[in-house]
Amino acid sequence: MSKYKNKKTVIDGITFDSKREAERYLDLKTLEKAGVITELELQKKFELQPGFYFKGRRQRPIYYICDFFYKQGDEYIIEDVKSPITKNNQVYKMKKKMMMYKGYEVKEV
Repeated sequence: MSKYKNKKTVIDGITFDSKREAERYLDLKTLEKAGVITELELQKKFELQPGFYFKGRRQRPIYYICDFFYKQGDEYIIEDVKSPITKNNQVYKMKKKMMMYKGYEVKEV
């Protein structure tokens, strides 16, 4: 059983963390087919902090990985499917704030 009681769902050979995320993927694919959005990407990775060395030990970079990334008109959209439980996850909240600091807005659906 998953940590948040979500059910993994497979569509187009892609495994999504939840049924809700899979449904959002289908919505976005429909919008892409209609020409409303373009450049749809899944699991796009953004570097929040590069790796570094501290006292001779390598510290790994910190990344934010969104569920969906696409272009709508002239704007790029970063989207994450969140439930009330996952929206309040402290690591997620910190990374979302780091994204804002870098000038990116994360749209929660």
